[in-house]
Amino acid sequence: MACLSHSVSFCITYRTDQKPKKQSFVKCVNVINGTKLLSQEQAESLQIRQNIPTKKQFVDPYRQGIITEEEALYRQTVVVRSYEVGPDKTATIESILNLLQETALNHVWMSGLLGDGFGATHGMMRNNLIWVVSRMQVQVDHYPIWGEVMEIDTWVGASGKNGMRRDWLLRSKATGVVFARGTSTWVMMNRQTRRLSKMPDEVRAEISPWFIAKQAIEEDSPEKIDKVGENAQYERSNLKPKRSDLDMNNHVNNVKYVRWMFETIPDEFLESHQLSEIILEYRRECGSSDVVQSLSEPQESGLIKPGIQQCNSTNVNGHSSLSHTGILEGNGLLGLVNQLPRSYIHLLQLKGETKNEEMVRGKTTWKRKHIYQPFSVPP
Repeated sequence: MACLSHSVSFCITYRTDQKPKKQSFVKCVNVINGTKLLSQEQAESLQIRQNIPTKKQFVDPYRQGIITEEEALYRQTVVVRSYEVGPDKTATIESILNLLQETALNHVWMSGLLGDGFGATHGMMRNNLIWVVSRMQVQVDHYPIWGEVMEIDTWVGASGKNGMRRDWLLRSKATGVVFARGTSTWVMMNRQTRRLSKMPDEVRAEISPWFIAKQAIEEDSPEKIDKVGENAQYERSNLKPKRSDLDMNNHVNNVKYVRWMFETIPDEFLESHQLSEIILEYRRECGSSDVVQSLSEPQESGLIKPGIQQCNSTNVNGHSSLSHTGILEGNGLLGLVNQLPRSYIHLLQLKGETKNEEMVRGKTTWKRKHIYQPFSVPP
């Protein structure tokens, strides 16, 4: 499972309806593993700078966000930045996933329930609980282009007795065309014992008024992902987090997991295809000192025609790649590309001395890439 918060933060209520004063802060100290990180003066300065709301807000001019639809759904307007697109001038899947995370946190921010800046409510802090995401699914119909203005809707709902569901809908502000939709399942974990916890009544009372009974992705039962075997067709070992991969909790951001999965997909496939759906099942956290192995297996689904034999090869960088022998059928190289598998199952696991521990199972589904061609002015 991917953990949203690992720090312990104690903040007594402060006021935001007037200029903050020193005496408003009775105690505000960040602690990790019993170590005091901030002085009282530094903590007070931090809270003034963040200015986390203590009651619901309906408009956030700084984040271009509003609360709408019976005062429970959050809508944020965003512009696709130049550093969020790839060579084809469309937003990358990593950028989209980062936007989902950001809008979710901004939703909690505007609700007035945010207790420590990482998504935990005041009731969760009193019960020493944090959110962890156990499953995420994102479907992409179209990728927004550089400079495009998007509206992102996000809302929450119940998931069983002790879980919460969060959904997203991304669309073009200019045309209303839906780009992508996503859904995720969240459960609570005790931040000390690292064990899953039931939802306390006071936390349920905090968040249940925000529940909306609709789904961005309709599904009768979530698809289960098979485990990739040790003899997977593609494999990358000794993947180690870099400092730039760590988030504010000093743990690997879950978007990095997706990059590690893509490490095992053949380059020629990635050049001609783009992701249309990703499903992630989180099972364990990843720390800064962990060593990760990425495994993937194509799901053929009859897309490779008889007469084309497939084998593994390794390039100069040690990456696995596809090579083919035999007679090409169809339209030469284009026909071969069309015959490549359209989906992969993935496994990220932590390498251990005695056993390997599953971190994330995933499934990716792909479609042929449509290259964006910018308008040109004739001479």
